[in-house]
Amino acid sequence: MPTVEEHLITKPIKDPHLRAFLNIMFTGVWLQQKMGQLLKPFDITEPQYNVLRILRGQQGEAMNLYEIQNRMIQKMSNVSRLIDKLVAKKLVTRKECRENRRRVDIAITQKGLDLLDSVDPYAEPFFKILNQNISKEEARQIGELLDKMRDE
Repeated sequence: MPTVEEHLITKPIKDPHLRAFLNIMFTGVWLQQKMGQLLKPFDITEPQYNVLRILRGQQGEAMNLYEIQNRMIQKMSNVSRLIDKLVAKKLVTRKECRENRRRVDIAITQKGLDLLDSVDPYAEPFFKILNQNISKEEARQIGELLDKMRDE
């Protein structure tokens, strides 16, 4: 198993905090690339997949743009454009709220649910990628340490 230094083709990183930082960044990009490869045959991006999963979790209830953006893994300013692409693919619907015209409700369509059903058998093993080399206890520790790192 190559080290982060071998991947980055650099000398050993002596500062453990810097090494951890670089390793987290490198691994995050690696995971995003793997996820992108997994989703490419389905013609969706990781942020689009994230939105579809958020909406599927609503079990038929619509959400507004702000709520979706707050729940996304990658917070992005162009969520509206991302939703437009999903609407064009007929994976979600977008409706103005009758009571408040500034509010737009977004809901997943049956086609969107069917797409997720098609992706799920390929995604589940991917999500378990940690199982290959990391125990449940180590995975729990990683999660806690990452939460701790983000504690502001």
